Amino acid sequence: MIIGPGELRGRLAGLKPGALPGVLRKRAARVRDRAEHSMLTEQGNFPSLVCEDVTRSARYRCGLRELASRLDLPPAAVARRARAYLREMVASQNRLAVDSWGRFGSYVARAYRIDIAPARLDEVRRLGQHHPLVFLPSHRSYLDPLVLRPALLQNGFPPNHVLSGINLSFWPLGPLARRSGYVFIRRSLAGDEVYKWVLREYFGYLLRKGANLEWYVEGGRSRTGKLRPPRYGLLTYLTEAFCDGGVDDVYLVPVSIIYDQLYEVGAMEAEARGGTKKPESLSWMVRYLRAQGRQRGQVHLAFGEPLSLAGEVGGDWPARPPAQRRLAVQKLGIEVMHRIDSVTPVTATGLVALCLLGLEGRALSVAEIEAELGPLLRYVLRRDLPSTGGLPLRDADGVTRVLEVLISSGAITRYDRGTEPVYQVAEGQDLVAAFYRNNIIHFLVNRAVAELVLQAAAEEHYQAPVADGWKEALRLRELLKFEFFFSDKRTFRNEIRSELAVIDERWAERLRSPRAAVELLERARPHLAHRILASYLEAYLVVADRLAARSSHEPVEEKPFLNECLAVGRQLLLQHRISSGESLSVELFSTGLRLARHRGLVEPGGERVAELRAAFARELETLVSRVHSSRSLALRDISAVPPPSPAVGGQP
Repeated sequence: MIIGPGELRGRLAGLKPGALPGVLRKRAARVRDRAEHSMLTEQGNFPSLVCEDVTRSARYRCGLRELASRLDLPPAAVARRARAYLREMVASQNRLAVDSWGRFGSYVARAYRIDIAPARLDEVRRLGQHHPLVFLPSHRSYLDPLVLRPALLQNGFPPNHVLSGINLSFWPLGPLARRSGYVFIRRSLAGDEVYKWVLREYFGYLLRKGANLEWYVEGGRSRTGKLRPPRYGLLTYLTEAFCDGGVDDVYLVPVSIIYDQLYEVGAMEAEARGGTKKPESLSWMVRYLRAQGRQRGQVHLAFGEPLSLAGEVGGDWPARPPAQRRLAVQKLGIEVMHRIDSVTPVTATGLVALCLLGLEGRALSVAEIEAELGPLLRYVLRRDLPSTGGLPLRDADGVTRVLEVLISSGAITRYDRGTEPVYQVAEGQDLVAAFYRNNIIHFLVNRAVAELVLQAAAEEHYQAPVADGWKEALRLRELLKFEFFFSDKRTFRNEIRSELAVIDERWAERLRSPRAAVELLERARPHLAHRILASYLEAYLVVADRLAARSSHEPVEEKPFLNECLAVGRQLLLQHRISSGESLSVELFSTGLRLARHRGLVEPGGERVAELRAAFARELETLVSRVHSSRSLALRDISAVPPPSPAVGGQP
């Protein structure tokens, strides 16, 4: 790339005397490596040649000797294991394979039109001209890498090296994918220090060659529609490889990928109900390919603000204790998730699914859905949230079109034998509808928390409503921290104040008594606490109930316990003691158990643990009662929508 004199002077400004030759040598080495990588991609290479290139370096051989010494193992045995692991994971890129994989991907993803947000696209492209990029997308479908690669290629990026689970390396998919840049790695490293070292060395090799990387930081597809907690292993190996030297900087690029409709949601719903995930195979792939023939709308891509790895980890990484390193990587992962959430757009299907959920099965007419959407659309506009396609929900025709999309996906049904069509979540499809709702849930959690703070102020007769309300908000943040990516406490406080200001600009002045809190809450539109948080709180209540019911002297075995929660949760739903079919999810019960373990309620502990478990159950009962009150307010709002005018002659 050619740069002008002004930019050159800017880059050289501030260099210490005598530093210029070293800077030029490093820049020349980087240009050479990128040119070699580009040439290999164009001319073609093979995994075996890449493996030879990695292992013949003095850096690799020296590291191998140090590893054998540290593990107290024979160097020859360690070398054989390392070479076998490297051959298993190493990938190559040649033009024929990349083009063939691209045609295969276009066929598989033929049901979708790609909508790529232009924001930050130029910035990311400029960064990629000087530094390796690591794309970290959200993961909702097997289609994600097949959608992201063509979008990047069409916008001037080279093909990424994509890290993927070794479960997808089966024939004939695996060999072609490997030669188009797919790096197949094991799901669990199980304490294998040799494998970890080889993976880190391969990371370093790719970075020094100027290759861009891509992996899915959640570690697996979302089964709920919202982001899962990040996995930190690959981020740790990347950070260590970067700090080993050879690269000035690496930029992490958060990417949001979201679909109007998704074929896989039904299978993921079955898994959430306790079903077994079917293993990937050739027959599985054939079924998957056939199912992609239907038109399913758009897939939306957006880039979050890139993070400089050099800026995040600093120059003192090798000197930090292991605990500080782990904390730094965790903060890095959480920040990536925040930036993905910040650019994940509000979708029409997400908003309509939101309106239909949390109503105890009540069906709504188009007019009632429009009445619910009005405050939601004003809320989106006021907060200037990113959205797709202008949200075509401004009139009945637009709402009906979105309803038809959700009907075709099986999430909702229509009844049209009465005076007007009405729509409701299809029986047993709560989790499918929730998947689309959860695509946008991250923008609405703080609003739901603010509503529950007002509900608590109305019930608890706070003496200092603002201070006590802030304590309640922090309590809810702590309760839900394993589900959602909350900001730091200072930022969170400002966010909750902002949400209360959306309800009423003078909330702090007016929040003087329990009655004032009730009035604020009743005037709030839309009411969202039940639609956003009911399923999570009810699932946690089932976990708390089952923990309180068992002896505090007995250990809790996770799998049987989760099966018990599914069975008892179904009973409680039939008894209307909980109201949301979304609550019956292994994923939600697992998070509830994780919360209980974090509070010290899972391990045996005698009478003290029994008391804490009972208190946990009471806490959840109170919160579930409050979200049910929120539902009552929403149903009141719906009941206030005027019925349709009778047709001429009294006929429907």
